[in-house]
Amino acid sequence: MPFFRDHELTIHYLERGRGEPLLLVHGLGSSGADWALQVAALEQRFRIIVPDLPGSGHSLPPRNEYTIAGFAAALWKLMDHLRIERPNIVGFSLGGAVALEMATLRPTCVPRLGLINSLATYRPRDLRKWLETYVAATVVRMLGMPRAACLMAARLFPEPWQRAMREHAARVMGSVPANSYLGSGLALARWAILDRLDRLKCRTLLIAAEKDFTPLAEKRDLAERLRAELVVVRGSRHGTPFDSVEVTNASLLALLTDQPLPPAARWVTDTPTRAQALSLAGSIAEEHAVSPLLLD
Repeated sequence: MPFFRDHELTIHYLERGRGEPLLLVHGLGSSGADWALQVAALEQRFRIIVPDLPGSGHSLPPRNEYTIAGFAAALWKLMDHLRIERPNIVGFSLGGAVALEMATLRPTCVPRLGLINSLATYRPRDLRKWLETYVAATVVRMLGMPRAACLMAARLFPEPWQRAMREHAARVMGSVPANSYLGSGLALARWAILDRLDRLKCRTLLIAAEKDFTPLAEKRDLAERLRAELVVVRGSRHGTPFDSVEVTNASLLALLTDQPLPPAARWVTDTPTRAQALSLAGSIAEEHAVSPLLLD
């Protein structure tokens, strides 16, 4: 079972596929297993590395405080360990912040960057961001992770036909230690990269949910500032890699192969029939689920 260890870190990761390297960075309250529906579509063309961030999945918490800069440095250490000099990087939500941080640390080493429902700062300077940060933290502290996770999953996937997604998300988030969830979330609330965006040199794609919990206007501004392509997925909430698998995968494949994006008519959530046909059988989610944390 693959782990990267040094005197400060123990990071669990999975690998699939062969080809140009691609690092996928998961969001808050989850693990690398949550990329299963993307890995299945991309592993025939790319060497995919899917880590658990420190304190998530099977990775141990950081020895010091949780910070986005610390996450980014940890993943660059993993890349160096794997002798990967120029990874393409895709990040979702919290993972997008880590991806941006990584790209500004080594701007000539990231050929392509994909950001899904991510911002350049999560500092709670307006009411909406303040509520997203501190109401969620209060609910976790009051109810504990399993019950808070049920509420968060219902908000992510509210439609009746999304029951399987909702139950899966509740199980995944409910198993996360509260201290890890709060540490990562508050690290995000302290983070900003607005003053370093001009360091980026790579082709960049933003995928943004029409109904995301953070403002779409900020994502449009970020895309303009980065001269990035922007896909706005109609009907999607925050969990776009789950509720909009088809457009997510097609857009990422276009980015990673330097092809045109899918037409705007396809920028919509998956149909109930398609969503219900998706399966995690044989995926990295199954492999991750049986990965024990074995320490020397």
